[in-house]
Amino acid sequence: MNINEKLSEEFKVRLSQVENTVALIEDGNTIPFIARYRKEATGGLSDITLRELDERLSYLKNLETRKEEVIRLIDEQGKLTDELAAEIRAAEMLQRVEDLYKPYKQKRATRASKAREKGLGPLAEIIWAQRELSGEALDFALPYVDAEKGVADAAGALAGALDIIAEMIADDPDITAALREKTQKEGQIVSEAADPADRTVYDMYYEYAEPIAKIPDHRVLAVNRGEKEKKLKVRVRTAVEAFLSALEGFVITNEASIFTELLRETIADSYKRLIAPSLEREMRAALTERAEADAVKVFARNTESLLMAPPVKGIRVLAVDPGFRTGCKLAVLSETGKLQAYATVYPTEPRRDIAGTEATLKKLIDKYDVNVIAIGNGTASRETEEVVSAFLAKNGQDIRYTIVNEAGASVYSASKLATEEYPDLDVTTRGAMSLGRRLQDPMAELVKIPPQNIGVGQYQHDINKGLLERALTGVVENCVNRVGVDLNTASAPLLSYVAGINAAIAKNIVTWREENGPFEDRTQLKKIPKLGDKAFDQCAGFLRIAGGRNPLDGTSVHPESYEAAVAVLRHVSVGEDEIARGGVSDIEDRICAVYAETPRVPETGGRVRLKGFAALAPLSSAARAADTKSDEARIGESLKRLAEEIGVGLPTLRDIVAEIKKPARDPREDAPPVVFRQDVKSFADMQVGMELVGTVRNVVDFGAFVDVGVKNDGLVHISRMSDRYIRHPLDAVSVGDTVKVWIVSIDAEKQKLSLSMRKDKLN
Repeated sequence: MNINEKLSEEFKVRLSQVENTVALIEDGNTIPFIARYRKEATGGLSDITLRELDERLSYLKNLETRKEEVIRLIDEQGKLTDELAAEIRAAEMLQRVEDLYKPYKQKRATRASKAREKGLGPLAEIIWAQRELSGEALDFALPYVDAEKGVADAAGALAGALDIIAEMIADDPDITAALREKTQKEGQIVSEAADPADRTVYDMYYEYAEPIAKIPDHRVLAVNRGEKEKKLKVRVRTAVEAFLSALEGFVITNEASIFTELLRETIADSYKRLIAPSLEREMRAALTERAEADAVKVFARNTESLLMAPPVKGIRVLAVDPGFRTGCKLAVLSETGKLQAYATVYPTEPRRDIAGTEATLKKLIDKYDVNVIAIGNGTASRETEEVVSAFLAKNGQDIRYTIVNEAGASVYSASKLATEEYPDLDVTTRGAMSLGRRLQDPMAELVKIPPQNIGVGQYQHDINKGLLERALTGVVENCVNRVGVDLNTASAPLLSYVAGINAAIAKNIVTWREENGPFEDRTQLKKIPKLGDKAFDQCAGFLRIAGGRNPLDGTSVHPESYEAAVAVLRHVSVGEDEIARGGVSDIEDRICAVYAETPRVPETGGRVRLKGFAALAPLSSAARAADTKSDEARIGESLKRLAEEIGVGLPTLRDIVAEIKKPARDPREDAPPVVFRQDVKSFADMQVGMELVGTVRNVVDFGAFVDVGVKNDGLVHISRMSDRYIRHPLDAVSVGDTVKVWIVSIDAEKQKLSLSMRKDKLN
């Protein structure tokens, strides 16, 4: 198999793109670096596609390695044929390789292996051949009776030979493949209660059956969890008679053989004892693997949305970590996230000290000029929110509040990292600080928490930990490098996600910064212990230095492209200091002007054209659209000519121009803004059909959970999310989105809301 050609076919990209990408990966380059700074080589493949390609590359490499290993193992037994070797090398899935290896795989002692040791292999071959022989089956077994070997009589010899045949049937790769496909198409997942009298959250699965081919991933994970908790019994059900009939079609070649009935019995034994249990394990494992892979993708998408939530800059935050018995922990943070004060109040049961809470809130708000309150969404959140809302209304202060997802805050606050950062604070105060900082800069704070503890997914605690950690680490790396990091303020955890930087190097950067003061130049990174030339190449473009000696150090332009960036600036007669002053917003117009007969000049309303210096009369909408297309074409042609002149690729030049236009632009600016509140809703006020505006807190396979201001998030089922067909809720919404919803139903006892994003879908 040519791996590069296979990847090119699967990803539907040019072979040259794959070859270049594979070469870059094998040379030790990181995915973020390749995605951002090697676009000419990859043809502009995204970081997500590159990671998927890298994973598939690893699989195919492992597949080829396993093929050669299997061929070697069979050859060492002296059983390898040219045909078998060719079949193994032609396999496109690891499962097929293992199927082909199964008959030759060294097994623990089985009924068949014991029968072979007794010399019954030749008798099995006679039966398997199904020749038209006269006499009785036992007659052919008599020569194999041998008391010393443990074969007491002809019936024992015959039974042993049939055990060998049963294993031959189960090990046949073509039979296995055919029955596997039949099980996938026709089999069912069936579950029942371990104790029908025990009422649990798994009630719906007490008498449950669903085709393997149709069962959705979230239900696979649900029954798996129920089985793990010993609340459910789960199995695979098949139409046994139909499967036996299919097996007979494979095995029985001569109905007239004296061994036919024995073979039918052996087929039934092989299926029941060997094939069905093996296929059941396979089906369950395959379903779990598929469900986990899907859950990881959903978790990754949700985590990405959470990390890419826009920072709320310039706010002075009073963060509230709610609680009942131990009270609510307060932390006041400055605009830069510095802790200014902390306290504990008891607005909820059992103390319910409303007066004391309001006095403390007013004191802190007045003293530190707080303008935003952030409340964690955990235990006692609803009760605390009511007190805060009432306090703000009573005092008439122009202060907004919002609810912050506190998943993982307790993990961080009790971690070694938190202890090192704030050794003099208790864990609860650290938790409140973390909530406030999540609002000020979500990414910088969330990277301190293991990704699997962020809590935006489904069944994350049931998923293979290694699989989840690898995927989520990749997501965090993509996000951090997409945004970029301030070299002089970033924490060690944030730095450790930058391409080319590990935890040890990140700590060394922080130590160097503390001992030598702020970085003034990217080249100073080369003084960091363990950060060699390769690591510098990988990380330099993602690390920003605001106000440094070289204005380009404050952008995402890689040092290897500084010469090209300077050439662009000189080409349009712009100094590097323009970058430090906020960039050159009309850089594209200036480049076009260099290649135009007349320069572009501003018109009324800020429009620019290439057709002269005088302001022109307004264009019609159609003419304006045509003119815009013309401008885009001219910009493209001008950039192409400039790229050729200064000797860089067009994708690199476009990135340089974008950075000169708006240095260090934060892609999070495009995300939906944080929704603030000034009042609180009561569950008793909810009515079917009521219109609400809420924030998407989590997206799962079957829908999205939306915070509409009551205690529990409401569920929008996938069927009520869009007026068009969507395969998955993520096709319609993301974590952090602000959505308009209508109440479909209210469960007052469980305090649950069913919501719809379609006004016409309220039943």
